[in-house]
Amino acid sequence: MTDAPPARILHLSSTLIGPDAFKITVRGELDVDSAPEFQDAVAEQLTAHASLRSLHVDCGGLALCDSMGLSALLMVHRRTSTLGVRLHLEERPPALDRLLTVTGTLEHLTAPPVPPRLPLH
Repeated sequence: MTDAPPARILHLSSTLIGPDAFKITVRGELDVDSAPEFQDAVAEQLTAHASLRSLHVDCGGLALCDSMGLSALLMVHRRTSTLGVRLHLEERPPALDRLLTVTGTLEHLTAPPVPPRLPLH
């Protein structure tokens, strides 16, 4: 009998990379168990740094992203968009790009924000 491989837990690290930019590095699995931790970490940084205009998520070490991980990314996008913060998903592994493509969320999560329309008078 062989032992199951150890679960790849989520590791997050955060770095201020400029006066209005922050980077969160994601390593491991963004899944049903770790999605709330990721969302909480992002919310904490958005609250702590009210002047942020850019949030960079380094996905280079992301081993897995399941449907709850995708949901967490969408919720983070919603929150950053509401606050006027640009979300950058950097160093995306091919598996993440495939997930985003298959679900139709790649452009939504990676496109530049659309400026708000001015009201017609």
